[in-house]
Order: sequence, then C-alpha cells, then structure tokens
Amino acid sequence: MADFLGMMKQAAQLQSKMQEMQDQLANLEVEGISGGGLVAVRMTAKMDVKSIKIDPSLMKAEEREVLEDLLVTALADARRKAETAMQEKMQALTGGLGLPPGLFGQ
Repeated sequence: MADFLGMMKQAAQLQSKMQEMQDQLANLEVEGISGGGLVAVRMTAKMDVKSIKIDPSLMKAEEREVLEDLLVTALADARRKAETAMQEKMQALTGGLGLPPGLFGQ
C-alpha cells in the first residue's frame, strides 16, 4: 500500500509540474525570421502567434507573392523554434523519471 501511495504522490507532483510547464510555455516567446529579417513572426511555445512584422519594402502589389512566401517561411521557422523549446522543457521535466520517449507527444 505504501508503494501505491508513493506512486500517487509522484503522479500529483508530475501533474503539478506539467501545469507549471504549460504556464511557462504560454509565456515563452520565440521569433521566426525570413527574407533576412524582412518578415518576423513572434509566437509562444504553445504556437499562439503574438505578432507579425513586415518590412515596408514588401508592401507593394507586385511583391505580394514574395510577401506571402516569406510569411509562410517565417511562421514555419517560429513553429520549429517553438517545438524545440517545448521539447526542451518537456525533457527537463521528464528527464529523471525514466518515462519512454513519445509519452507526452514528443
């Protein structure tokens, strides 16, 4: 019975740490850049886009397709950085628990 109570206590601690990590991910921001800085996208590690900055030189009708491509690239860059930040936080949380990889969506 003591083992079961110990496991329940560990599960409660893990749940608390998971909530704390989720809060940290919501506040951790990354920036994706494309076109050598012509387009920048800021998003949280939970994939919430916070802002997009576009260089004024791209605000021309004939540059529309270039701008669209740069937005897609900047969003993808920000997403990769956000996923990396999330994986690092998850690994820090679960590293000492001996849990199998992929258990929490890694």
